[in-house]
Amino acid sequence: MKSEIVLALDVDNLTQARYFINKLYPVIKIFKVGSQLFTSCGPKIIEIINKKGAGVFLDLKFFDIPNTVSGAVRLAVRHKVKMLTLHILGDEEMIKAAVFAASDEAKKIHIKQPLLIGVTVLTSKDAKSSDVLTLARMGIESGLDGVVCSAREAKMLRDNIKGKFTIVTPGIRPKGSFKNDQKRTATVGEAISAGSNFLVVGRPILEADDPNAAAKEILGEIYARRD
Repeated sequence: MKSEIVLALDVDNLTQARYFINKLYPVIKIFKVGSQLFTSCGPKIIEIINKKGAGVFLDLKFFDIPNTVSGAVRLAVRHKVKMLTLHILGDEEMIKAAVFAASDEAKKIHIKQPLLIGVTVLTSKDAKSSDVLTLARMGIESGLDGVVCSAREAKMLRDNIKGKFTIVTPGIRPKGSFKNDQKRTATVGEAISAGSNFLVVGRPILEADDPNAAAKEILGEIYARRD
C-alpha cells in the first residue's frame, strides 16, 4: 500500500497560498483547501491548484440536510477536486445523497469521480475507538470511499471493516515536534504502519525555515517505508 503526503494550505490569503503551491509543487502533489482558505479565496484557489497540475483535497466537511449537501457535492465535482470531506454524523441519508450526487455529476461531465471521505472524530478531540469504528463503518456502508481518522484508529478500522477503503490521517508530526492544538497526532512511520493512505501535514512544513526541505524530509520517510 502506498501512502501520499497532502499539504494543508491553512493560510489566510491567495498570496500565501500561491507561495507554497509554487514553492512545493511537484514535491507535494496534493494540496488541502479547508474552510480558512476557501472563505478567503473561494473557488479561485481550486482553479490555481488544478492549473498547476496538482490535486485538490477540498476539506469543507459538509454537514447539512441531504439536499444542501448533495448540491454542494455536485459543485465540488464540477471544480474537479480529487477528494472532498463530509461529516459522517450527518447520517446515512445525507451520505447516500452525496454519493449519488458525486457519481451522477461526474458521469454527466465525463470526469473521474472524486473520493468522498467521511470525517469521524476531529483529531483535535479525544475519541473512543468504538465511536470512530461505529461512524466509519456506517459511512463506508453508506457508500463513502474512505474516512478521516487518526493513526491511533487506522489499524483498528483496517482490522474491523471489510473491503478496500481510503484512510486520511491529519495531525502528522515529525518525531519530537510540537502537537499544537492536535491531540491525536502521529509520526509518518506510525501512520503508514497503521494503514493510512494520505498523510496530512500542515504547520511542520508551513512554519519550517525551509518548507521544501521539510517536505522532502517527510517524503523521504514515506519512500523509505515503501521500500
